[in-house]
Order: sequence, then C-alpha cells, then structure tokens
Amino acid sequence: MSESRQRPPFKGPRWIITLVALVTLVVITALVYPPRNSVTCYMFSGPGCQLYQQFLFVPSRELTDTEAAAQVVTNEIMNLPESKTANPKIAFMFLTPGALPFEPLWEMFLRGHENKFSIYVHASKKSSAHTSNYFVGRDIHSHKVAWGQISMVDAERRLLAHALIDPDNQHFVLLSDSCVPLFDFNYIYNHLIFANLSFIDCFEDPGPHGNGRYSQHMLPEVEKKDFRKGSQWFSMKRRHAIVVMADSLYYTKFKLYCRPKMEGRNCYADEHYFPTLFNMIDPNGIANWSVTHVDWSEGKWHPRLYNARDITPYLLRKIKSIQLAYHVTSDLKKVTTVKPCLWKGEQRPCYLFARKFNPETLDRLMYLFPNYTSLV
Repeated sequence: MSESRQRPPFKGPRWIITLVALVTLVVITALVYPPRNSVTCYMFSGPGCQLYQQFLFVPSRELTDTEAAAQVVTNEIMNLPESKTANPKIAFMFLTPGALPFEPLWEMFLRGHENKFSIYVHASKKSSAHTSNYFVGRDIHSHKVAWGQISMVDAERRLLAHALIDPDNQHFVLLSDSCVPLFDFNYIYNHLIFANLSFIDCFEDPGPHGNGRYSQHMLPEVEKKDFRKGSQWFSMKRRHAIVVMADSLYYTKFKLYCRPKMEGRNCYADEHYFPTLFNMIDPNGIANWSVTHVDWSEGKWHPRLYNARDITPYLLRKIKSIQLAYHVTSDLKKVTTVKPCLWKGEQRPCYLFARKFNPETLDRLMYLFPNYTSLV
C-alpha cells in the first residue's frame, strides 16, 4: 500500500482573514471619519456624503451648453461646506415703495440685539427720513418696482447682493413695509439661524393661476412639470442666497417669458421664479411654506388688510398658533394640501411674521407688543 502524501498546510484562510480584516478596518474608518469627497462618497455612504448624494445630477436628456455650465456652478456652491462665523446674523431686507411706518415697532423688536442682525432697505419710489436709528443709512441703491413685473425679482436679488457682502449674514428674510414680527427676537433668531432649511413657499398648482401661467418658451430648461408657485416672502440660508446670485439661466427664462399679459395669460415672476428654481435644484432643502403669514381668505387679488379695530390679542394669538401650512389649487377642484410645519422634526408655529397691517395699527401693536411676542 503506497504511502499517503502529506499535504502542505492550507494557507487560504490566512489571506482571507487578512483581507476581511482590512475591509473591516476601511469600513469602520469610513464610518468614524465620514468621506467628504466625491470619490470616497462614491465608494461609501455616510453623513458626510449627504450633499454629494443629494446633488449628484443625472440628466434625463442632453443638456444645452448653458444648462451644463449652470449645473456645474450650482453643484459647486451647494457642495461647499457650510460657512462658519463667530457672529451669525439675520439680514432683514425691507422691500418698500417708500416709508416704513412700523420702524418704531421694529426698533422695540431689535433693541438689545445689535450684534445679531443687519438691515437693508430697498425703497422703490422714494426714500424718506427714518424714525429709528437702526434704519438710518441702511437704504441701498434702488430702482422702480412694478407689481407683477420682473423688476420685483430684480429688487429682491439686489437686496440679497448687498446683504451677502457681510460674511456674518447667514439667514436672509424678505419683508414688506406692512410686515410685523410675531415673536420676540430671540425666538425668531434661533428659529432661523439654527434651521436646516430655507423657508421658501412652493407648491404645484395645476390650475389657471399656477401651471396655467407656464409658457412653452421656457423649454427646454424649465419644463411644465417643474413649474411651481408660492409666496414671494422668503427666508433663506446663505448657500441658497448665493445660488440666486449665481443664476442667470433660469432668471432669464422668467424675465423673458413670465410677465403679465403675455400670450393671453398673466404670469408673475415674483410668485414663480424662486419656487421653480429651488424645486429644480434643491427640493429637499426648502420647507415649502413661508414664515410670513398672509390672509387670502377674502378671495381678492390682494390679501386682507388689517385695520386698527382688528388688532386684538385674540387675532395675534390665532395667527401665532397656526401649525399647519395650507395650499389650495386654483382649478375647479380646489384641492387642499395640508402639511405640518416642522422644525428639525418638531411641529412648531408656521409663522414668525405677518402682513398686511395698515399704518394706523402701529399704536395698538406697540401697546400689545410685550405680551403678544412673548407667548409661544
């Protein structure tokens, strides 16, 4: 009987164990130190990859040259790390035809917080003497603004451009001459500065006052399925404000093809440009409601105007207690969409500001201010 050959020790398990150990080490390292560049994010997923995952653009069609260039610029901006500053501020940007009748009320609101805010005023018709020192010298170079025209968007972009010059400005709020604050400064400051979203109103309206305003001339860059509507009174993070400044492609489309009395329809750029832009480039980065309350219940072309007799603690508490955002389509179906107002997963009041208030309400509001702003 032949002698059985002795087999050499099997070395397979050793290199397999070594390989598994190396792979395990790499995976653990990726979890402990999240990847922050596009190559490692392609290989591993983790918290640091959120931006790359969110803004990995996969076109459904061949892009035009201008679209490709715009996509590169937008992605670069959106993938930049959040800017850090030792003194983050809110930029309050007032878009007004002239005087600001509620300056005394705003002074009460701002007093004692001088290092946490900046003010910018765009007076489209004429600037008048300011009654509060907080507003003195804060007017920017302005142009005339026509309701419903692209000049309204131009004024908003102009305000953003001036506010972005200050690197400490981290959140940008558009306000009108008839706006008033609903809470005290600290509550509003913390709500905005520490939010992870921009509060831009945005919803799809298939009716005549929504998609009915869309023009085929916006193709191929803006498709009808992406066209959105919303309130012009936005509140946005610095990153989004920079995107607005960098955009010329989509802005030009709205400048040329979204205007009153065009092709038998009335399109208002201030109601569609921002909602459509951010629906296309960062739909998950916006809240889809505005933090400025407006009462459209009267069914008119303009919202309800509050007069002195309307100003009661009950009215102010009622507005402040709203925690659901409503959108109603303009077609015959009048479909209503209801969404809870969430702040980092916590349901909170939807509105920090409100309009439109008649100047005659100033005394009544100032009398009630210490009480109504402190009630959350």
